[in-house]
Parts: sequence; structure tokens; C-alpha cells
Amino acid sequence: MTTGTMQDWPLNVWKLIDHAAQNHGTREVVSLTCEGGVDRSTWGSVRSRAKKVAAALRRYGIRPGDRVATLAWNTHRHVECWYGISGMGGVAHTINPRLFEEQIAYIANHAEDRILFFDLTFVKLVERLAPNLKTVERYVLLTDRAHMPADCSLDLVCYEDWIAAESDAEPWTEVPETAAAGLCYTSGTTGNPKGVQYSHRSNVLHAMAACMTDTFAVGARSVVLPIAPMYHANAWSIPYTTAACGAKLVMGGPNFDAPTLQKLIIDEGVDLALAVPTVWLSMLQHLEKTGGNLGKLTRTGIGGSAVPRSMIEAFDKLHNVRVMQLWGMTEMSPLGTIGSPTPEVAALPYDRQLDYRVKQGRGIFGVEMKIVDDNGTELPRDGETFGRLLVRGPWIVGSYFKGDGGQVLDADGWFDTGDVATLDAQGYMHIVDRSKDVIKSGGEWISSIDLENCAVGCPGVAEAAVIGVPHPKWDERPLLIIVRKPGAEVSADDVRAYLSDKIAKWWMPDAIEFVDEIPHTATGKIQKTTLRERFAGYKLAA
Repeated sequence: MTTGTMQDWPLNVWKLIDHAAQNHGTREVVSLTCEGGVDRSTWGSVRSRAKKVAAALRRYGIRPGDRVATLAWNTHRHVECWYGISGMGGVAHTINPRLFEEQIAYIANHAEDRILFFDLTFVKLVERLAPNLKTVERYVLLTDRAHMPADCSLDLVCYEDWIAAESDAEPWTEVPETAAAGLCYTSGTTGNPKGVQYSHRSNVLHAMAACMTDTFAVGARSVVLPIAPMYHANAWSIPYTTAACGAKLVMGGPNFDAPTLQKLIIDEGVDLALAVPTVWLSMLQHLEKTGGNLGKLTRTGIGGSAVPRSMIEAFDKLHNVRVMQLWGMTEMSPLGTIGSPTPEVAALPYDRQLDYRVKQGRGIFGVEMKIVDDNGTELPRDGETFGRLLVRGPWIVGSYFKGDGGQVLDADGWFDTGDVATLDAQGYMHIVDRSKDVIKSGGEWISSIDLENCAVGCPGVAEAAVIGVPHPKWDERPLLIIVRKPGAEVSADDVRAYLSDKIAKWWMPDAIEFVDEIPHTATGKIQKTTLRERFAGYKLAA
């Protein structure tokens, strides 16, 4: 075999921050802080301080391959730690603070984290966790001396003091591009969470793909706000992607409320913001109530769960903001598809375009997809036939950390996502349901996702969830669970009338229940296991 004659340039994560500092060193990195106020930094400063983090970790005794945890919001300090940990050869383990305390302790112990960086918000939480964290040796509080708590029971290290004593002159640690750079645990609803360990190579390739025109289309002139937290699969790669192209990075810190985010978007000139649907639902309700606007925002990236058609239309028609629906998984770093239009779709009338935009989008380069039946036979890409969605690619999991879950790939290297989906000839993928959530009624399948998204379009409905409940004749039938908008008096008959010409007759829910709140997982998805428990034994008429 004849090899190429090009340089073997390893794809290390720290090359992203080096590029940003050298070529976009004065471009801003802005974050709302846990202490209050706004921190204005630059890519040059973030890189310098990340170098100091790396030096401090080395001096403490952290070795390449050691796991170093963060329990933190999206801030400049978190980004500095992220690059500093992986830059000295460590593995940056982002922990989701919204998990149950028992889960957090399990994850930290399973990862064998040696150091924990955490925000002021979590001092009391970490105090409660500490007795159960078996491997954590040092607790570093991400703040300055003036804000160090006086009454904490832990022996805390002040982050600003810790890195101030270090130089930023030491080189990054040379590790193979296949070395581990990051670790994130899944938010599975059954069993213990499983770890997905990202490599330097997978993160850099993923960041490069995220920059492309048909993905996030970001560049040096972009101003990007990742509302999705860094503990949600690397904030969908935005801290990597913005460094790769020198975009201005804006972060909300501990703030997820609509008024604060709206002000941040306007004040910083954000043109792309990314979050789960529940965040944007709150934003739309806030804007409807106040008559406000979104400044220079032109695009939203929405992922985590399916985006209702009504939300896409509201952003289009009321705010001139285009929704880009995203789909992916922690196991996919996370991007798999994005709703960028083909020329053929862009030429369609608006209502027909929406038929495609409610789908999860087209696979990006680097992600292969196929659908198969229960026997593993590949199914046609006709946009109608649905089956189990399988994926493979250079930033898709090959195995879980420490081998949990056993063999997760089939003989040809495909990973089963657990989703039921369709694919069409233009590459659009549409998730029908999670395999465990699809409703099997009389031998036919009903998509709980499609039914939920249709119901949310009904006036007066704030949020909807659909679960299958036993039926004496049809095996399962859909139960629609609704949260009304504040002050709304929408009734079950109103909802049925709204749905009557929008869904197949046999999809019509057999029952509709109104609740004050729908439970969500730590990543913002509807927690259907809890709903099934709540409505266990629900009786439908024959």
C-alpha cells in the first residue's frame, strides 16, 4: 500500500484554543457569573488561563488519563477548566447537577474523579455529596477570594488563587489524538448512567463538522449563545466550535429564565442560540406576554426532544427567527442531524417546507444512518417505512466507559439509538418515537411524539405528553396529558376539535387529562416513566 505524503498532524483538542487565541485572540468570551454581573474575557485570555489550569493540575499530580470533574454552569471559568484538563492529558468529566444526589455520587465514583471543580451554586450540594465521593481528593471552588464561603465544612481551594501562582508558558501535553479528552454520562431512565468517553480526535472532527454551512454555519462574525449546558454532551460542541472559527461566545451562567436570556441575547448581539424546547417555550410565552423582541437573533438550534410545528411557525412569523431542529445523543457527541433545507425543500410552499422542518433533519457528514426491522434487515428510504435507527461514524460511541452495557455495536459497527424513525430519499430523518414509547394499537403504531407536537399547537395548551395505556380490545391506546397555559380554559373537547382534522381518526386519544406540571428528566426531556407510574392502572372503556 502506498501512503500519502502529508504531515501527520494529530487532532488534539488544545489545537482549537490555540487557533482561537492566535487568530482571534481579542474576540470576546462573555458570561454571566455565579457571583452576579458579567465577565468579559477573550479567546486569548481563556487560552492563557487554561494553560494555568493545566499547570496547576500537573503540579498537584494529575496524570494523563486521570479524570477531573466539573459541576458547573456555562461560564468562562468552566471553559478554561475544560481546555486545561484535556490540554494536560486529563479527561474532563462534566457532571449534570440536576441528577439525583445518589446518581451524582455514583457517577463520580464510577469515573474515579480525583479533583472536582464546582460553582458557588453547588457549595451545599457538594458538602452533602463529599462523604460519599470516594476518590475525590481536592475540591476547587470556581470563584475568587472575595466570594469564598466562610462557613463551608470542606477544605476548599480558591480557583483564582490556585491558577494565579502558575505560568502559562508550559506547552500542552502531547497525547495521541485517540486519547480520552472528555467524559459525559447518559441520562438513562433505567439502570445506572453509562459513561461516554470522547477522544481528542472525535471532539475535533465533530467541531469541524459543526462549523459547516449546512450545520451551524458559524464563523468569526458569529455571536453564539449555548443555553444547552456543557454537561449536556459538551453544550452541543459550541465551546469547541466557536474556538475553531473564532466566533464570539456568550454564556448565561446559572440563568435559564426567559427575561435574563432575552436581555443577554439583545445586549450581546447574539445571532445563534441553542437550547432544548422547554427553554424556547418559556421564551415564546414571555415574548407573547411582554411584546418583546430577540434583537439580532436570526436562528435557534433546538434539540433534546422534537420541536412542535407551532413553535417553528411562532419563531418564523412573530420573530423572524429560523428554527434549526437538531437530533443527536450523548453517545454521538452529540450531533447526528440538523434541519437545513435542500434546494428542493427550500423551493416548496411554506406549509410544505414545514412538513420537512418538523423532521429531525438531514445527516451531517461523518454520520451514517440506516433503519432496520426487528430482524436487522435494512428498510427502504421512502419517508414512510419506519424501523430501528442505527448510526455509525468517527464521533459515535464504540463502547461505554469501563465496558458497561457490554457490546453495543453490531458486527458491522452500527449503534442502535433506541429510536424508531423514517428516512427519505433526500436524507431527512424523522423520529417516530423511542422504541419504548411508541404506542402499539391493534397491530398499528402511533407516534407519541407526533401526537404531542400536534396537541401543543392547540390554543391554550402549554405542553403535552402522550403515553400508551392498556386497552381491552386494542392492546394500547393513547392517553394525552396536558398542561394549560396560565389563565387558559381549554377543555378536552376543545383539544379533540383542534386535532380532528390534523391526525388520523384512529390516533385520536381515548382520554385527555389536565395536570399542573409534566415531569422532565435532568436533560429536559419528558419523563414518561414517571407518567406511566402516575397513571398506572388507568382504565379505558372497551
